[in-house]
Amino acid sequence: MEVPVRSFSGCEIPVIGLGTWQLRGKKCETVVREAVGMGYRHIDTAAFYQNESRVGAVIRDFDRERLFITTKVWKDKLEYSDFKASAERSLEKLGLERIDLLLIHWPNPDVPLEETVSAMVDLVDEGKVKHLGVSNFSREKLHRARELSDYPIVNDQVEYHLGKDRGELLDYCRKEDVSLTAYSPLAQGGVFDEGRLGELADKYGKSPGQVALKWLVEQENVIAIPKASSEKHLRENLALFDWGMDGEDLSALDEIRL
Repeated sequence: MEVPVRSFSGCEIPVIGLGTWQLRGKKCETVVREAVGMGYRHIDTAAFYQNESRVGAVIRDFDRERLFITTKVWKDKLEYSDFKASAERSLEKLGLERIDLLLIHWPNPDVPLEETVSAMVDLVDEGKVKHLGVSNFSREKLHRARELSDYPIVNDQVEYHLGKDRGELLDYCRKEDVSLTAYSPLAQGGVFDEGRLGELADKYGKSPGQVALKWLVEQENVIAIPKASSEKHLRENLALFDWGMDGEDLSALDEIRL
């Protein structure tokens, strides 16, 4: 199944990706291989996840041009030299010449953002990173990062799912052509306690998880990276683009508060 791609400030990102948080060892390799084999193109990892080498061991067996790889630098490595060294270690572990999207994993108030952004810009200049982004940044911090960067900050990756209001951040992202990547898009299973989700799943003949993810990817500027470890859930999370939901049903899900 072909995953739709959306463009933000010149960065084309597959709408659904695979989150790899807590996937380790051979299990990580197995899941990533299954995912790419069935059509996933966007793989999300991070230095903090301690699985970049496992992800790299798999993706080198596939067409690099079809894959979009995101990784992140942890918050204790945001000083200029530390940031560059961390990104270069990630490149080595992933077996890549260039990272598609590099994120600051968390802001660190003890390190000037100017210093970190300077390292990011230099990594782009050196051809080691294609696109820049942030993670867990507020609207204000995202705006500041964009002011400081010579290149577009194309993405903010944050926790986002049914019941979690991201209206202010999303409004800013839409205005400024920035993508918002939703991690924990199923609230680590918490969304399944919401009764209306089950009702809509029955109505459309889909799983509750598919309805919750459909609600996300139908939103302008939103990307989702659900984690899955079984073939069944990998396939379900990918199968979002050959069916639709009524506008009234999507609006009803907007009103959920967990």
